[in-house]
Formats: sequence, C-alpha cells, structure tokens
Amino acid sequence: MHQFRTHNCAELTKLDVDKFIRISGWLHRKRDHGQVVFLDIRDNFGIIQCVLNRGDCSFELAQGLSLESVCCISGIVVDRDASAMNLTLPTGAIEIKISEIQILSKSDSLPFSVNSASEPSEELRLKYRFLDLRREHVRKNILLRGEVIASLRRRMSEIGFIEFQTPILTASSPEGARDFLVPSRLHPGKFYALPQAPQQFKQLLMIAGFDKYFQIAPCFRDEASRADRSPGEFYQLDLEMSFVTEQDILSVVEPVISGIYQEFSKGKMVSPFPFRRISYDDSVLRYGSDKPDLRNPLIIEDQTVFFLRNDIAFPLFREKIAQGEVVRSIKVAGLGDMGRRWFDVLNDWVVTAGGGGLAYVLMTNDSLKGPLSKFISKTAFADLAIETGTAEGVGIFFLCGPIGDISKISGSLRTKIAEDLNLITGTSFEFCWITDFPMYELDDDGKIDFCHNPFSMPKGGMKALLDEDPLKIKASQFDLVCNGIELSSGAIRNHLPDIMYKAFEIAGYAQEELEAKFGGMLSALKFGAPPHGGCAPGVDRIIMQLADEPNIREVICFPLNQQGQDLMMNAPNEVDPTRLRELKLKLG
Repeated sequence: MHQFRTHNCAELTKLDVDKFIRISGWLHRKRDHGQVVFLDIRDNFGIIQCVLNRGDCSFELAQGLSLESVCCISGIVVDRDASAMNLTLPTGAIEIKISEIQILSKSDSLPFSVNSASEPSEELRLKYRFLDLRREHVRKNILLRGEVIASLRRRMSEIGFIEFQTPILTASSPEGARDFLVPSRLHPGKFYALPQAPQQFKQLLMIAGFDKYFQIAPCFRDEASRADRSPGEFYQLDLEMSFVTEQDILSVVEPVISGIYQEFSKGKMVSPFPFRRISYDDSVLRYGSDKPDLRNPLIIEDQTVFFLRNDIAFPLFREKIAQGEVVRSIKVAGLGDMGRRWFDVLNDWVVTAGGGGLAYVLMTNDSLKGPLSKFISKTAFADLAIETGTAEGVGIFFLCGPIGDISKISGSLRTKIAEDLNLITGTSFEFCWITDFPMYELDDDGKIDFCHNPFSMPKGGMKALLDEDPLKIKASQFDLVCNGIELSSGAIRNHLPDIMYKAFEIAGYAQEELEAKFGGMLSALKFGAPPHGGCAPGVDRIIMQLADEPNIREVICFPLNQQGQDLMMNAPNEVDPTRLRELKLKLG
C-alpha cells in the first residue's frame, strides 16, 4: 500500500465500501461528541468524513488534533446511516472508519478560520495567503485560472499559433507606465527593465519570418492598483500575426474569447460573434466612454441643435452652446413613480461629479413636467416626442458643458441611473470592439501627442500624415471590451520606417531621438518587415469576470496589496549594503 494514500478524498464512493484505504490531507473540521469524534479531511480534490469511537487506538490522538494539521488516515470505507448522509458532498453517503492516524505535520493556532464563511481582513489574507488559498472560494478561483489558461493555450495551438517565450530582462521602453528597473552587476550604472509588454519582441518575431506567435506573457508595470488592475505584474494572452488586416485579427480573436467565456460562463449568455464594432467617436458619444457596458440599455444622444431652436427659450444652454459647449441627453423610461427627491439627489450627484447641473423633463403622452418644461414649446415637445419615441413616465435628462468633460460626466450619469434603477443584469457577457481610435490628442500643454499606441499604423498611411489635421487622423487600433471592462488593446503595426519617422515627427520627436529610443526596432524594420498586427487580452481580467469577482486580487495566487507590497514575503525590502556596493549603487 502507498505510504501516503491509495485514493484522494473525492474519488471514494459507495462502490468502495468495505475496502481498506489510505488518504492524506488537512484536518478541515472536527466534531467531538465525547463517545465519537468526526474528522473532515480535505485534500486538493475534496472532503471526506472520518470517524473514531471511544476506545479506538487513535481516539485520544484525534481529540487533540488541531485544525489544518496534515495527517495520513488508514481505515475501512463504510456506509453512513441514512439520517447522517450529507448530500451536499460528493462523498456524503460514506465515511472512513479509522484504524490508524499518522500526524504528518501539526498546525499551530490559525490567524483566521479556513473553514468559515466569514471574511478575514485583507491584511491578514495577504500576509497568510497560503492559508487564504485553502479557503474554498479562493481555491476555486485559482483552479479556474489554471483551467482557463490551459484552454487558451489549447485553442491558440489548434488554430496554428506557436508559443514563444520573450525576454524578461530587456531595455527600458516608454509604453505609458513606469518600468521596473534591474541594476546590472556586470555593467555598473546601467539597468535592465522588466517588460511592460512583449510588444517589440513579438514584432521582431514577425520580422524574423514567424507567421503566428502567442504566449501567456508576464508583464510588469510600476503603476497604482485598482479593482481591475493588479500593481506590479499581470498576465496577458499576447499574440501577433503577419500579413493580416485589422478584420483578420478580430476574426481570429473572437472565437477564442467567445469559446473561453462559453466554456466557463456557468450558463451566462455570451455575445455571439462577430462582436459589435463601435467606432471610438460613436462610443464616446452614445455611451460616454470608450469602454461601454452594453448591458446598460441607456443611450446618450446629442441635443445641441435641438436647443438652438427658436421655440426653445432656455438662455443658459443657448449661451453655453455659443461658447462652443454641447448638450447631451439620456432618455429613461419608467420614472412615473420616482419622487422629486430622487431627481434632486441625481442633480447633486452631477454637480459633485463636476457638471453644472442637471436639467430634465418628465414626459407623459400629452404634457411635460419638470424644471425644463416651461422653456419648451408644444411644437418642440411634439418633435422631441417623435424623435425619442416617448411615452408615459419617460424622463429625459440634459447636460451641457465642454465636449470632453460632458462626455465623461454623461457616461458616469448613464451608469449611475442604470444602477439606481437596476437596469444592468449580471446574466450576460456583452462584447464589442472599439475601433478607429484617434492617432493624436492634445496634451495638458496644448501640444500634439500620441493618443494611445505610437506604433500603430495611421489609417491612410503617409498621405494622412501629410495632408490631414493630426487631430482627425485615426489609428488602425482597436480595443476589446466586455461589460464595461477593457480586455484587450490591439493594432495593425506601423511596419514602414518612413511612416514611423513622420508619425513621431508630428508628435514632436526628432529622428535622432527616435533612433536612440527605438533603434533596434527601426533597424529591423529596414530589413523587410511584413504587414503585421496583434493584440493582448488580459488573462487576469478574463478570469476575474468568469469568477464573478469584483477585485482582480481574488484570481491571483499571490497578489500585492494596494500599495504594491507583498505582505507575506515582506517585499519590497532593504538590501544588504554589500549587494549595493556590488551593483555600484548608493542610496541618496
């Protein structure tokens, strides 16, 4: 018989009754009834109940056994009494009559309960993460993570992608976040950087002649934590393809992502592919965000022209429109029973969010109510009713302000109203692609800068760079969004050096500066680069959604806290002065 086990805790069934078996695991729960002791033993696969009667040779040992101690139990599988069956457990119809207990490792007193539904503090959870991982719901998340990653690998291999590994120690590259730097002992005063993404390396693989690349890539960014972003490191399904258009990439990614969500969604509805394509401009207008949650049925509309009508006497909006501001509206049904206080609270919320206030009308089939109603003529009301398809109890909210500010505020208001009215259900995964991102934007100093990825191909190529207003040029760039969370960014890459020089020149980069920062990539592009592109769906975010967790730390084995600290391993920490001298570093 095997030294530690003949079976795992989940595989024993009524077919094993009367067999002499051996299991090993952790003491999950103990119930001492004086004349009999019940021990629930847990391993990686499940839980099974074991029993000892007073007088059995290991009875006193069992009574003194502390929770979470590791033990090896030998005994006979027996049927449970009908009244004692636990149908919530796969092994609930049987138990093990213990003949011997061997303590493999005794546990000290626990800092928090592993078998309780109560939630320990986050600090305790992260300090004792190895214990936290024994808790059932956390454990399920991590097992789900392994299954999702295995499925991603299988799906990518099945469609002809080859997995490569790209360097972890590389050169610093500005990609929108701070690098983690690693000092070089052999080259004093010089530093490696941990990759923010394998961007340049995967492009170099395409230039080298490999056609389809992927990896489950670790990425490192020294940036702040938030609910859907882990500080320090994260993983992404990084992929790149040669001789492809933007549509080709979207068509390859959709069945992989849709398949993953269907496989692990536990019955939730998943958008059929092809997913909706929404231009960046339309998304910002209609949803107030480039990461729209399409489960929310509310739509934002532009009403600037409407408030310029002669039969609408609302001077406040008219004056703001004359100053270049715009008006946005949100139509909401079912407001007939909402009291005045709800509208007032909503107005206060808009003011707190930075808006100038909230104007609204509450419509019936033949009249208007609300603060704005007295400024709108019957003719204007009739036209508005036809345009919006209004009915009894439909409210229309109006916001006015600078286009950038009002887009964000109206988007937040759209979400706020939907949450207040419970319009967003948690029973579906709604996907869309956001396309046609601006190539450039104005920075805080009013200078032209790249809006997103500077290595994306501008739509229209060199002609667009030479002839068009930079702020109107679109990039061949796209994001995959699900339920308001950005899962992936991607692009057709700029594979032509002359276009890259011109694109960076518009953003204020001299050719010499570009050569200094991206010399390796530019050199490679000059030796025959195929048209290529790709994207990188975030693995952690995908698993967070599939696990229905509000925080990304719940699906990472050993996450950092919000301050970027590892409380379990005490990192970051101080380094021995000898090591600093080896690295020629001095703390100032």
